[in-house]
Amino acid sequence: MNSTKPRKQRKMLRNMPIHRKGRLLSAHLSPELRKKYGIRSMTVRKGDVVQIVRGAFTGHTEKVSSVDRTRYLLHIEGVTIAKSDEKQVSRPIHPSNVIITKLDTSDPWRKRKLDELEKKAKEASE
Repeated sequence: MNSTKPRKQRKMLRNMPIHRKGRLLSAHLSPELRKKYGIRSMTVRKGDVVQIVRGAFTGHTEKVSSVDRTRYLLHIEGVTIAKSDEKQVSRPIHPSNVIITKLDTSDPWRKRKLDELEKKAKEASE
């Protein structure tokens, strides 16, 4: 049974196993990718190019440098803030605030999966 209580929702997120947390790190695809693959969202990975659509860095389009599964955050190249000692550090961004504009296909498993999705989308549009 699922609870709607905020306290139990926070507890569920904190105690979730790391392999299930990855599912929550998904972001919407750009309209071009959405049409090409026939899906709305996908898990963000290191190497994907994303566009920030909310927050102080709105409009930035950069590559994802790392994904923090424990805190549900993305670190994006070029998105930095200055600390009080003038040191530049990466500003974490939540995946709900980005749109994936280019997918990293260096992983053969992901490439195969995307090819299958593209094939399905073409068949559905015909």
